[in-house]
Amino acid sequence: MSVTILVGSQWGDEGKGKIVDILSEYVDIVARYQGGANAGHTVKIGEDQYVLHLIPSGILRENVICVIGNGVVIDPTALLDEISLLESHNIKVDGRLFISQNAHLIMPYHKLLDSINESGDNKIGTTGRGIGPCYIDKYARKGIKIVDLLNKKALEEKIRKNLEEKNNLLKKVYGHEELNVEEIIRQYLEFDKTIDKYIKDIPSYLNNSIAEGKSILLEGAQGSLLDVDHGTYPFVTSSSPTAGGACTGTGVPPNKIDRVIGIVKAYTTRVGNGPFPTELVDEDGEKLRKIGAEFGATTGRPRRCGWFDAFLVRYSAMINGIDYVALTKLDVLSSLKEIKVCVGYEIDGKLLKIFPTDSERLNAVNPVYETIPGWNLDISECGAYEDLPQNTKNYLEFISKQAGIKIKIISVGAKRQQTFIIQ
Repeated sequence: MSVTILVGSQWGDEGKGKIVDILSEYVDIVARYQGGANAGHTVKIGEDQYVLHLIPSGILRENVICVIGNGVVIDPTALLDEISLLESHNIKVDGRLFISQNAHLIMPYHKLLDSINESGDNKIGTTGRGIGPCYIDKYARKGIKIVDLLNKKALEEKIRKNLEEKNNLLKKVYGHEELNVEEIIRQYLEFDKTIDKYIKDIPSYLNNSIAEGKSILLEGAQGSLLDVDHGTYPFVTSSSPTAGGACTGTGVPPNKIDRVIGIVKAYTTRVGNGPFPTELVDEDGEKLRKIGAEFGATTGRPRRCGWFDAFLVRYSAMINGIDYVALTKLDVLSSLKEIKVCVGYEIDGKLLKIFPTDSERLNAVNPVYETIPGWNLDISECGAYEDLPQNTKNYLEFISKQAGIKIKIISVGAKRQQTFIIQ
């Protein structure tokens, strides 16, 4: 028996999809614990590429059961599209996918309100998928859960009550036309007919599986610095991608967790607005974006790119209790003659001892860099740590020491086979 939590340890887009796929070979169940269709996990197998938003990447391993936990907010359209996509590639979903009855549903008004809010002056760079407004309703105790689909009368009453409030807001505040309540009720009753076979009591299922000796991988979306409590607020997501979110988002208790694996990219990226101390707005930044294909899997937006931030990753390792990390996209750095690593922050000439999550303070820091020689060699065919050039090993050892992390898994390319474990 083992239960592993896998967390993004920067601002997301670290390559979780690929690492989940790799680790899924060794587990029985993969469970997603937070976020929604705002996530985009990309896995490349041979010449085929899969981009998954809600269903865990473990679905690509035929013997793995996949779970969507109660901490996830579900867009019915996105979920059904994803199921159809997988089935069109002859990937079996029925009997291998279970969804928590307590997961909340994203409604059409959530997506509309998200889009309206992001068009204003105070946008934070969300994906516009309705994630934030759905979580707002969840914590305001106005949300609609998967289990509500099972009671037609109660479902209709909840939708009508919510739409009365939302339509009033849309019409009087935003000058937008009202949404059709009857059409939304019809859509979600149809969704219920399709989704029934996937619904399960996930806490009981996962805990019974642990008791039976099954191995479980708990998969987060986004990254630790986007955590609503521990990230660079307010430029964060609306849930808890950190390790603590795995327990509340699945019902697996903390004393059942065996290890936490962090995922870090060999450099740093961020999508959307918010502070980014090591961001490169020069040729090096554009080079990283181009070579690393740094465009959002969900939105297609270009990602902001910068040097590896060891000070940030050290903070992330602390709040998650990371045992070791998987490092991705090491190959992207191969053509650089010199590589900078941020080893700390300073303000007014004084070094900071603690990572500042306050956005205004973080915007004011000056990163302290050390420069490491590059290796200027193609490493995409390296199949073991021993095959890497000495300068590559030097880089890995340096960031490991500065960030206080142990690197155990390394990815040197997009394909499944371009990954190896350090023994």
